Amino acid sequence: MPLAAAPAIPATGLLRVVPWPDPVIDQLGFDPRSTYVEAYWLSTLGPSTTWLLRRLAKGLDDSPEGFDLDLPACAREIGLGDKGGRHSPFARALARLVQFEIARWHETHGTLEVRRNVPPLNRRQVMHLPDDLRVQHDHWQQRQLEAAPPDLIRKRCRSLAYVLLDTGEDREAAERQLLQWGFHPALSYESTAWAVERVSARA
Repeated sequence: MPLAAAPAIPATGLLRVVPWPDPVIDQLGFDPRSTYVEAYWLSTLGPSTTWLLRRLAKGLDDSPEGFDLDLPACAREIGLGDKGGRHSPFARALARLVQFEIARWHETHGTLEVRRNVPPLNRRQVMHLPDDLRVQHDHWQQRQLEAAPPDLIRKRCRSLAYVLLDTGEDREAAERQLLQWGFHPALSYESTAWAVERVSARA
């Protein structure tokens, strides 16, 4: 599925950054500075966008209610220069955060909402990883199942079910994907039902 075009976010001046609350991803996702993000999201987002996300995460750690981001200064700090414009490298990095639903732009309020935690890659994103990374991700997934206690396995399964449904999969396809990833059929069914309720309630 192609990504939707990102809205035009200002790339100069100050930008108000606030948290994007999501009870499920906040609990089950990955910190932007985690090994998971560096190993797997980096290939999807690109290095500039990943560095930007880490800077935004640090800003929200320091100011949990939100903060004003000096865009030219931030662009210089992550090595993108301070040249403004919608097609500048820094503007493209901001747009990619929105395209991959790690941030969302509220033009009316002039704020950028940013997730505190990043969801696991969905099925389509995993399939677009380079071959070696895709294999590594599959092995990582299997190790999580083998090493984690039952309650963590349930949390992991629910998190993946939620992401699959939230990114457009229907219930049957999500449950089938969980089975392919090695989750027990009963847990796959329960987690998908749990995720359906959460996605419906949020909508």
